[in-house]
Amino acid sequence: MAIALNKITKFLFFLLLNSLVFYSIQSLASPRNPDSLVLGLTPASTASFPTGPKASTSSRKIVSLDLSGEKKPLMEVRDGYLISLNIGTPPQVIQVRMDTGSDLTWVPCGNPSFDCMECDDYRNNKLITASFSPSYSSSSYRDSCASPFCIDIHSSDNPLDPCTVAGCSLSTLVKATCSRPCPSFAYTYGAGGAVTGLLARDTLRVHGSSPGVTTEFPKFCFGCVGSSYKEPVGIAGFGRGTLSYGFTTRVPSKGLLALLLGLQEEMHFTPLLNSPMYPNYYYIGLEAITVGNVRASRSACKLEASLTHWVLSILQSTINYPRDTGMEMKTGFDLCYKVPCPNNNTLADDLLPSITFHFLNNVSLVLPQGNHFYAMSAPSNSTVVKCLMFQSMDDGDDGPAGVFGSFQQQNVEVVYDLEKERIGFQPMDCASVASSQGLHKIT
Repeated sequence: MAIALNKITKFLFFLLLNSLVFYSIQSLASPRNPDSLVLGLTPASTASFPTGPKASTSSRKIVSLDLSGEKKPLMEVRDGYLISLNIGTPPQVIQVRMDTGSDLTWVPCGNPSFDCMECDDYRNNKLITASFSPSYSSSSYRDSCASPFCIDIHSSDNPLDPCTVAGCSLSTLVKATCSRPCPSFAYTYGAGGAVTGLLARDTLRVHGSSPGVTTEFPKFCFGCVGSSYKEPVGIAGFGRGTLSYGFTTRVPSKGLLALLLGLQEEMHFTPLLNSPMYPNYYYIGLEAITVGNVRASRSACKLEASLTHWVLSILQSTINYPRDTGMEMKTGFDLCYKVPCPNNNTLADDLLPSITFHFLNNVSLVLPQGNHFYAMSAPSNSTVVKCLMFQSMDDGDDGPAGVFGSFQQQNVEVVYDLEKERIGFQPMDCASVASSQGLHKIT
């Protein structure tokens, strides 16, 4: 899956990169212009899952994969993708999780003093990443209480509030001359996690427009987190909110920090929609879904549960392979089949019906092979168990009407064009392009 942000950057259908309902592989697309930046992705592992068959949050969906009665995941899927950020002078390499559902970029700070509560399972599985040490960077400093980032992270309607909390005098407040640092903040996540820390600024270095080229962004603003709850790894927030990206200098007109930047003329775009309840999410309008040659339509205003049930019913009537109800019970997935696997090739997806999403503005995306059914185990006796990576949301779920997750976006170039408020899709052989950029999959 590739992502572009063209100053770049919704189901009433919500686009999410680390949704467990849809998994994905590491991939990356090539830049289209000299201002492009490229970031490599590494699939992040996970330590444990909820004990029930399903668990949901407003921004992330997690499914229990308890196959043996113990908390033992079937596959490493929960935490999406890690990207490496080179921060400071000299650079310190910090791995963070990429997230389009939040807008704050933060890294663990103060190694070894970074405190992560309720993170024992992550420690046992060595998921805790390195921390950033501001004292070892000659270019690191605290953000000002008067900066837009400080005002935004404190959710203040009064721009003077953060500096007042910081202890600035009235005379410096009215003259906008207070130079005190931004007060500490708390930031919460829909999945129940939370972090506390300080806003810092430092030089960010990322992969440039071609192999061996590095691009620097001075005064990059990010959260320097000293304590977290259930958040063991830093997060790069690529959401739609005002805290996203953390750049104070003007970004290139054709691109911004991303996996891929730049546009292709043949790209087809669907408009970004707005949700008053979730303004920081990326929404697009889903008009219909086609399974094989059968099409079902619904209002673009809401992805109703009945549409998911329709997809399930069509698949059940179309697929004649035996169901693996045991796998369905163990994983919480709705449909699992024992699919013939000639020569033990798990990629023989032409045996299963295709699925096409139809979005507003006459934009259709035929899911590439492997984006709708996932092989749950290695082939055995020329048969492999594959489960549908679609799941209905419970009636009591908060959040968007539907989620277009990362599994459906694998080997798809997704362009977030913020200037024109639109999102584009097109198939892409991401692994090949990543290799051409000198970035390789880490196993």
